[in-house]
Amino acid sequence: MKNPFRSIRIFWKETVNELKKASWPTLKELRDSTVVVLIAVLLLGAFIGIADFSLFQVVNLFTDWVRG
Repeated sequence: MKNPFRSIRIFWKETVNELKKASWPTLKELRDSTVVVLIAVLLLGAFIGIADFSLFQVVNLFTDWVRG
């Protein structure tokens, strides 16, 4: 029967070695990327909000017209 702790230790060592090979962003790159993501989220949120409001108004217009 295999020792599960040995497998975990091997996995952990391999994970640490791979993370050492990774190229990590500089503080400036991280900040710039964060700003881009925040702007994208705001634009997408505004678009979805406007689209939702517009579609709601169109549906209300048609339902009022049909009830009319």
